[in-house]
Amino acid sequence: MKQLLLKVFDNLENYICQFLLVFFVILLFVQIVLRNIFNSSLSWGDELATYAFVWFAYMGAVYAAKMSAHNRVTFQFKFFPHIVEKFCNIISDLIWVGFNLYFVYLSYDFVFNRMNVFWKSQTMGVPMKYFYLILPLAFLVMSIRILQNMYAKHVMNRRVVDPEDAKIEEMQRTQNETQEKS
Repeated sequence: MKQLLLKVFDNLENYICQFLLVFFVILLFVQIVLRNIFNSSLSWGDELATYAFVWFAYMGAVYAAKMSAHNRVTFQFKFFPHIVEKFCNIISDLIWVGFNLYFVYLSYDFVFNRMNVFWKSQTMGVPMKYFYLILPLAFLVMSIRILQNMYAKHVMNRRVVDPEDAKIEEMQRTQNETQEKS
């Protein structure tokens, strides 16, 4: 049971992204069918699909941070000695975490202190704070995932490679093996 909970927590962003993607695509498909075939639509459908897409985008950013797949300029660090490269990576990740945590503070303040309680979504009537809650949530979880990757890389000495780099390495390995056989 504990293993299952750890697996779910470790892949939570992935599950949420999959659910949101399927949800808003199906919702938009239903809207298209209703409009084109029945000359009707769900009044709240487009709005909810938009909010689901926004949540999907932010959770996708969190998932990219977990996978260490965010676009970053690190090529210049390769020219330095390994210890300097490692130090620069740590500093840049800490700056990123600092920015995220500052944004968590600002967005939390906006959602819970500055947002008018009467701001409601146009068609659903739901308080907007529930939709804007993704801002502090996503940046907080992104910071946690960045710190997890930093711990894995610099304390546990595990190699954290984003999926794109892993695929490139696999293709290079396959190409080298093919060349050796010829």
